This record gives sequence, C-alpha cells and structure tokens, in this order.
Amino acid sequence: MAEPSTKILDHIVHLTPPGSVSEVSDQFQKLGFNVLPGGTHADGLTANALVVLQDGTYLELIAFTHPASHYPPSSPTRAKRDAHAWARKPPGWIDYAFLGSSSISIAEIINKRAEAARSGVHYVPEVKGGRERPDGEVLEWLIAAPSAEHARGVVPFYCGDITPRKLRVPLEPPSNAYHPSSASGIAFVRVLVEPEKLSLLSRQLTSVVGVSAHKDTAAEVAWPLEHQVVEGANPKLVLGIAQSAEEEKKLAVDGSGIYEVGFWVDRDREEGSVYTPHGKISWLHKEV
Repeated sequence: MAEPSTKILDHIVHLTPPGSVSEVSDQFQKLGFNVLPGGTHADGLTANALVVLQDGTYLELIAFTHPASHYPPSSPTRAKRDAHAWARKPPGWIDYAFLGSSSISIAEIINKRAEAARSGVHYVPEVKGGRERPDGEVLEWLIAAPSAEHARGVVPFYCGDITPRKLRVPLEPPSNAYHPSSASGIAFVRVLVEPEKLSLLSRQLTSVVGVSAHKDTAAEVAWPLEHQVVEGANPKLVLGIAQSAEEEKKLAVDGSGIYEVGFWVDRDREEGSVYTPHGKISWLHKEV
C-alpha cells in the first residue's frame, strides 16, 4: 500500500470561552463567513460550529461546554477536563490538523522519518474520537497527535476518518462553502515561535510534512501543503519569529502557536487583515 501524504491541510481550530459556540458563530458571520452547526464531541467536554471552504478545508469554532469549575473536584469528568489538550490554551487560533488515515498509522510514518533525520519529533499512536451532529449522525475518526513534550498548535495533529469525511465536512450542498467575504480556501497558516526554537522546530516540521521547506531564512521557514480538492491554489505552512511589537507581545503572553490564518478571496475584495475577538485573519488575492 502506498504511503499516504502527510501534508494535506484538514482544518484549523479556533477556541473561545466555555459555552460560546453560538456567540463565536455570530462573530464569524459578521466577518463574512457562512457558519454551519457542528455538534458536541463524544466526551461531552467540547462543542463546535464549522466554516467549510471550497478547497475542502474548514475552520472548527470550538468551545468547552462548561468551565472546569462546573465539574466536581476529583471527579473523573473534572480530571478529563483538566487533562484536555486545549484546557490551558488561550482563546484564538490554537491548533491545526492535517488529514490522517484510518487504515495506516500516520504516527508510525512520521516517527520513522524523525528517527532517520534525528529531528526529535514524536507522535503517539492513534486514538479514536468522534462527535454527534445535530441531526443525530454519529461521526468517528482516529487522531494522531504529537506527544506531550510538543506544544499543541506548533506541530499539527492528524484526523483520519472512519466514517465518510463528507459527514464531518459538509461540502454539500455547494452553498455551504460560499461566503459573503468570498473566502474560498486557506492561503497560509502562520505559526510564531521564539527565535531560539526556530531551527529545531523547522527540522521537526520537515519530518512531519515530509518535504523540504521551499523558503528557509533566519526569520521564516515555509512548506508547501496540499488541500482536499485538485483545483485551486495550495496553502502553505509558515513558521517564523515575531516581526512586530504586536507579534512579540502575543508570543510573550501566549507562547508559540498559530498567530494568523490567511484566506484566498476574490480580486474585487480588498486585501488586508481583520480580527476575530481572539485571532488574526488576512485576506489575499490568488496569484494569476
């Protein structure tokens, strides 16, 4: 069996305070996105809404269903809530996923690459996840995630569908993926890191993505990614150090992680940046 690609962008995760899925849905609608209902995850700890894009990727607008204080101290549910990978993440862009597999271990593929390159990145074996949609459809998938020593949101996790992906990413009808902003796909995911971590993390991400960077400078490294559909401009993953006082402040307060997500928009839409209450969005024209 051929080795699957490990650089297909699947989705990007945006976190807001507990119980705020409806509120963040309204906020993204005001930014020009068509927001679809998601559902509650299998563990009952988180719920989401979705923004699906024509390139097959999507945004997951996620929130914990309750603050940690809602659960009795020392209860099993409280322990799960406290141990959740995103429990201590500040609001905003917190993580990103590449497309995984339900038949081949992505974790094993990446770990073999990392061992050969001595890059030091490591993924734990796949675990099962899922959620129930508002219409009652039950979705199942396998998650391959980086081990605990890696900061979530710097190296990606992988989501491999057990049930059909079209159930998880509702691209039908086509109107689901059309947005007033004209956003049609992801242009880039930009991750900020401290200068002293850039070299190591770039080697680790090369092991993860499986191809060499197409840009490699003292301030920024970038890799070409793939998306779900054949046509359209491909996204890229950008790893870089802070370039402004605003970025330096973000890095100092929140640590390494996703700072900005770029979207391809029509040429009659002005390029520029807007902000969710917790994250940065940039509009870009596709190159002709």
